[in-house]
Order: sequence, then structure tokens, then C-alpha cells
Amino acid sequence: MRYLPLTDTDRSAMLAKIGATSIDDLFVDVPQEARLSGPIERLPLHASEMAVEAHMRRLSKKNLAAADAPFFLGAGAYRHHVPATVDHMIQRGEFLTAYTPYQPEIAQGTLQMLFEFQSQVARLYGCAVANASMYDGSTACWEAVAMAARVTKRKRVVLSGALHPHYAEVVRTMAKFTDDEIADALPSLEGTPDNASLIARIDEETSCVVVQYPDILGRIPDLAAIAEAAHDKGALLIAVNTEPVALGAIKAPGELGADIVVGEGQAIGVGLQFGGPYLGLFAVRDPKHVRQMPGRLCGETVDAEGKRGFVLTLSTREQHIRREKATSNICTNSGLCALAFSVHMTLLGEEGLRRLASWNHALASKAADRLAQVPGVRVLNDSFFNEFTLVIDGDAREIVRKLADDGILAGVSLGRLYPAEDALKGGLLVAVTETTTEEDIETLASALQEALA
Repeated sequence: MRYLPLTDTDRSAMLAKIGATSIDDLFVDVPQEARLSGPIERLPLHASEMAVEAHMRRLSKKNLAAADAPFFLGAGAYRHHVPATVDHMIQRGEFLTAYTPYQPEIAQGTLQMLFEFQSQVARLYGCAVANASMYDGSTACWEAVAMAARVTKRKRVVLSGALHPHYAEVVRTMAKFTDDEIADALPSLEGTPDNASLIARIDEETSCVVVQYPDILGRIPDLAAIAEAAHDKGALLIAVNTEPVALGAIKAPGELGADIVVGEGQAIGVGLQFGGPYLGLFAVRDPKHVRQMPGRLCGETVDAEGKRGFVLTLSTREQHIRREKATSNICTNSGLCALAFSVHMTLLGEEGLRRLASWNHALASKAADRLAQVPGVRVLNDSFFNEFTLVIDGDAREIVRKLADDGILAGVSLGRLYPAEDALKGGLLVAVTETTTEEDIETLASALQEALA
């Protein structure tokens, strides 16, 4: 069935209303050479639903699925086990039928979930207040930079060289529209982060310093020292976390002095999903900054009968208030992913999160020790959680491709993340989670040794 609800009479009436004689008149500004002259080459005109499904299944078999191979990919998106309970809960009718909570009287389930979600994120990050989630980690990072400019009335942003390059690129792209000055750098293949050079770039015009924790190479920077240096210059520290499970093992950024903590929540409750949709986390340490936060916040109150209830407390986005008073133009909050995060976090609890983090770190330590025994391989990190960087002889991109052809997803090459930087081409970022087995580690080590021989 073709979904074409308009009749020829409907189309004629619409064209007449706007003063066009034909549909072709609507495309006069499109150059002729850019228009299709006929059907798209090699694309069939139509097929039955069953035939399309069969074709898509055949195409899917060309993929190497995460569950079908030793899997060591990370760099901001992590494969963790998501309990079946999470999927069951997020599909319950109580949540599906009240997706957006503009009318609190009929959206109490959604509002309460977001309130609980905020409480979980604030505690995870060591902060006072969290919002009701954002698109993803990279856009949350930019929103934090924009918020820092509002708070400090400054326009200079210092980016750590070890910030995820995709996050840094989002910041640079958005800064073109706000005239923020971006002072960034590149990572170096050193075992510990170069805090001294980062601190040296902070001055009296700096609005914020953006530091990833753990960083893009898996190292764990000294946030307390950076926070002290930033605060001495009147700047804010923004901590970016792409692996929330790590916070079950290392100190929360807010406890170390970070003023704004943002990150990606995908690792808890949300599958890899081919890269999205994901979930942005955002929290502030000082409650006085709450009105400068982007997005929206849910709050607890009581109704006319004194019963506990939930409402949207702050909605400082363009959907709710005039543009000149809005803190952002975000128009959703990845509510379904936030629900999945909250359900998984509730199932884990504090003790479960700590056990999961310990499990991840123990397996990663075993992997690092084993891979360090491979000739031509050096483990860069002095410290790490569940992700570390290998330095190998040659171009890691070639090794990654060779091992992928052999059915092993070996990690993310720094050459892929920084294609223009020859100094980083030997870096291979390896992530290990509870889904990794000791057999997987041995398979990677043996294949790596053979590839480098």
C-alpha cells in the first residue's frame, strides 16, 4: 500500500493557493543537474513486505555483531549487559502512554521516574542538582560550556587535549555561533595526563576548563588540582564522563571540585544501538547555578489534598519560555533512554554498581597484563578503569582492520579518532567490560601477536 493520502484535486487546490501551476514549480531553485532524471539506479521500485524483510535479513548477515565476536570497542560507547527487566519495564503502558509530562495530573509516572533519575545522577556525579537528561554526552558538554559563559560572563574555553575529539568538535562547531574562543590541544602518548600544561592555559578571561574523567586514553586526571587552578582564576571546571560505571570505583567529579559534570549515560541501561539514541547527563555542584542549567527539571510537591506529587519545576528552554530568556534550544530529553538508565541503576543499587565497577576493572587489568606480553606492544597507562591505550609498532588502523576481518573487534585506533595526527597512529584504545571473557582476552592477545609478527 502506498501512503499517498492526497488526491489530484487536493494537490491542485494546494498549488493554486500558493500560486504554482505544477509541482515542478516548487523545485525551480534546484539546479537541473542536481535533480533525479528517473528512478534511482539499482534501487527496486517496490517489493512486498515479506520480500523486503528477507532482503534486510540477508544484508544484516554482513554485519559483525557485538555479541558474535571478541569485543573491545569503547571510546565513549560501551557494551555492558542490560538485564531483561529493563526492556520489560520501559515497555509498560504506564510509561508509554504518558511520554511527555506537560500535564502533571496525567503524567505522574513519567515525572516521578525523572525525579528519581535526577536524584540518581546527582548522587552518581557528587552534585547537588541534575536535570531531566539531555540528548547525549557531546551536546551536554556544549551546553555546559554555554552555561559557564552565562555564569562567568566570559568567552574563553580551555579544552583538555584528552577530551574525546567528537565532543571537542561539537564544542568548536557550536562556538562558531556564540563567538566563544576555544583554546584546545592534542593528546600526547604519555602515561599520565599533562595537568601542568592544561593549568598553564587558564587565565583571567577563561570561562571554563573542560576535562574528561577518565580521559580519551583511559587515564584518570587529577581533577582536584585542575579545579583549584580554575577557581583561582575565577573559571569553572567542567568534568566530562563517558563511562558512568567508572564512578562506582573512582571518586565522583563533584567531590573533587568540578562545578558542572556532564556525560554519556549509555553504558547503564542503554544498548550500543548502532550509535544511538543515547542519553546526556548533566549536573551542577552548587545549587545557586540551577537557574542557568539547560533543559528542564522535575520537582516534588504536594497537591491540594496534601498528597505527594511531581511537576516540572524549571523549564528554561525555548519550548517553554521566550527565546531571549531560554538557556538552550533543546527540545527533548531522551526520556525513554533516561527511563532505561534509571531502571538499570535501580536494579544495581549502590552496592551493585560498585561490584560491577570492580568486575570491570579486574578484567581490564588482566587484559592489560596479558597484552603487555605481546612483542611490539606497550601499555601506555599508569592508571585506568576499564579502558586503556596500547602503543604498537605501525599503524593501529591496519591492525584493527585485519583483526576485524578475522572476526575480532580489537578496539578503536587513535588514527581513526585523529586521522591527521601521525604521532598518534600507533595508539589503540581497548575497552574491557563484564561482557568480556578471559577467552576473549587470550584470543585478542594471540591475534595481535600474529598480526604484529
